[in-house]
Amino acid sequence: MSTLITAPNMANPDDFYEALIDMHRDLDDAQSQAVNARLILLLANHIGDMQVLREAMTHARTEP
Repeated sequence: MSTLITAPNMANPDDFYEALIDMHRDLDDAQSQAVNARLILLLANHIGDMQVLREAMTHARTEP
């Protein structure tokens, strides 16, 4: 049983942000939304823990 990690947990968050922006480069809105959805599903599959995923969904919906 895991708990969602919300404290900073990435060695190089700026590198991730840059890669995320690059992933969206030259995509229209529909393509960008589709690639986001695929990324979410891939990461959810990688996490694989429904409790953590539900925590993340709740957190994402309630945090500004």
